[in-house]
This record gives sequence, C-alpha cells and structure tokens, in this order.
Amino acid sequence: MTPWLSAGILFTFAAIIFVLYRWGNVRCVGVTPVRTFTFIAILFTSGLDVGLIMFPLTEFAGYADLATSPEYGFTNPLAVEFGFWAFLIWAFYFLTCFYFCVLEPRVRFFELPLVKIINNIVIIGTCAFTANLLLINLPWYMPELGDGESIIGSFYAIVFLVIAFAVYSSTNIRYVRILSLATTWLFLGLIALMWGGAFLGENSSIGEFANTFAMLGGYFGNIHEFVLPMNDYHEFYLYWWFAWSIMIGQFTARFVGGLRTYQVLVAMMVFPSIPIAIWFTVLYYYNLNGIETAGFYNIAMVVVGITFVINSLDSLVRLYTDNLNIGVARIGKVKYLIGNLVALSLLTLLFKLDFLQIQWVGAVVIGLFFTCFGYILFTKFKEVAAIESSPKENKIDFTKIEHVT
Repeated sequence: MTPWLSAGILFTFAAIIFVLYRWGNVRCVGVTPVRTFTFIAILFTSGLDVGLIMFPLTEFAGYADLATSPEYGFTNPLAVEFGFWAFLIWAFYFLTCFYFCVLEPRVRFFELPLVKIINNIVIIGTCAFTANLLLINLPWYMPELGDGESIIGSFYAIVFLVIAFAVYSSTNIRYVRILSLATTWLFLGLIALMWGGAFLGENSSIGEFANTFAMLGGYFGNIHEFVLPMNDYHEFYLYWWFAWSIMIGQFTARFVGGLRTYQVLVAMMVFPSIPIAIWFTVLYYYNLNGIETAGFYNIAMVVVGITFVINSLDSLVRLYTDNLNIGVARIGKVKYLIGNLVALSLLTLLFKLDFLQIQWVGAVVIGLFFTCFGYILFTKFKEVAAIESSPKENKIDFTKIEHVT
C-alpha cells in the first residue's frame, strides 16, 4: 500500500500549491462562521484525538532505538514525534477545509449517492478507531485499575461512557464551541502543570526547557524526510491523517470566519503546532530524565485525553448524522442516542479485534481524493474555473451559531 499512499501525498501537496496559486487571496466564509480563536480551537480539538496525549511517552524509546529502526537516525526522537503529529501534515486539513468551504458547494461531489455512503462509512469507522485508541491506552496510563497491560471491564465502561457523552453532546451544535474551548484550555492547563513539574524543580531550569525545545530544529532541518513514508509505522500515521482529513475538512469548513485562503493554511499549520511542540518538549524531558508520571499526572493526562475523544466524537457524529439525515429533528432524541451509541460501541470492538484497520480507511480517502479530482476535470471544470469567492449565501455573522441546533 506504500505506492498508493505516496501517490496520495504527492497529489495532496500538488493540489495545495495549485489552490494557493489560484485562490490564495479568496476570503473563506463557512455556513456557520465563528471568530478566529474559536475556529482554531474547534480545529485543534476536533482535528486531534487521544493519541496526542497518550502516544508520545510510549513512542520515544522506539524512535531512539536505532539498532531496530535505523531510519530514524537522521534526527532525534522529539523531532520525529513532532513530525508525525504537527506542522506539514496539517496541510491535509487545509486542503479539505478549503474544498468543502469554497469548491464543494459548486461541485457537489459528496452529494452523489455512492460517494455519500463511502464518505459516511469513513467517518463512522474513524469515530470507532478514536474510541479504540482510548481503550487500548488506558491500561498504560491507569495501571492502578489493573495490571498495566490487560484491558479490564472498568476500561470498557469508561470508553462506553465517553461515547455516550459524545453522542449526547452532538445533539446540539452549540456544544461544539463549548467543548472545543474547554478542551483547549484544559490542554493548555495540562501543559502548564507538567511544565512546572519538570522545569521548576530544584534540579531543573527554564534553560533546560529551551535546550530541549531547540531539538525540534531537527524536524525543520529535515522536513523533507517526513513527506513520504520512512517505514511502516510512519505509513500508519500518514494513513491515519488521511482518514481524518476528509471529515475534519467537512466539519471545520462550516466555521471559517472570513480568513483568506493563505491565512487558513497558516492558521492550520502554525497555531496547532505551537502547543503540540511545547507539549512534546515537556514529555520528552520527562522521558529523558526518567521523571515519573504515575499517579496524578497520568490521571490528568487521561482526563484531558478523554475530553479530546469526546470533542472529536461529538464533531464526527454530528457530521455523519447530518450527512445521512438522521439527526435528532428527524428521528427523535431517543432513537438518535441509542442508535449511535450501539453502532459506535460495536465498531470500537471490531477495531479491538483487529477486524478493521485505519490504513484501509485512509486508503479509501485517497481514492476519494483522486475520484473527486477526476469528477471536477470531466464534469465541473468550467464551474470550478469560474470560482472567485466563497458561496454568496455565506455571510460573516458570528451570532449565527447561537441559532443553529
């Protein structure tokens, strides 16, 4: 599957360059615009999941083991972790956000019956994968509930409750803003808490943080190494980002509040990368110095990780139920809650049994990218070539979200 992934990546970056050349100064306005800080908060919390909180401490050692993985030898583990999570790959989200904000209202590719079915299968499958990530990481972060390795009944109960909360919060779009802002502040608070624990102690200093942070230069000095998959694990990450990209683009496009196209790209690549960089630096310092996180810190990370999962699932459930016209207004709240809760719980178990793979979902998304491009070339070329602005009916009204259910 590596050639398919590589082709998808190269196509994506070529499309980004063309979009900037052709529509770089267009003002992007979504159907429910919000202010820039809120937009960034929605993007950040919807576009990431529990892996941001829970993966790094389990991965640094693998990136440092050059005997097993010599392909990481061009830089340090902190730079590798950052490269797998930040900056360049957020451009995937930019492309899909721009497409759904400016082009899709004229193209309507995702309204084609077969495409709509495939798109929603992708969204539902990725929802379940997100919940499964929380499930499989809980033993490592909450060993006091078990043996630190096995998934026990308590962990299934936690994930079930998280899914239930997310499904309920998806019943009203106004919860999105509340959840996104709350999750953002919780994450920033977690960074401050663990930063203080690492760099304000007797044997630490702010200078050590600066020295550790400087190691991120290993990413920017070798950014080309992160474009194409360097090994199977990097391939897994890239497919994961493709799986997320198409649905995060659909969801965030509705909230763009008048930024120009190039500003949307900058906002998506730079602003989320800053807290990610600081967070990973703090965690890497803990890893390098053997600072223990068991107990309070682990619980804090689990709490923030859970808010990320709720936020992501809320966004995605809202998206696929809107797409399939099975929202609360049409089928009623009880059917909505029970149906989504059962479906996501069962799919989460299928990922747990390795019956499903996120790589398959990412491969399908790449196929949608290519198919959409062909559809535009052969059926919508003139309409797309004539586009000079966002849809005229989209007006900058930051109060609109208050009136949407």
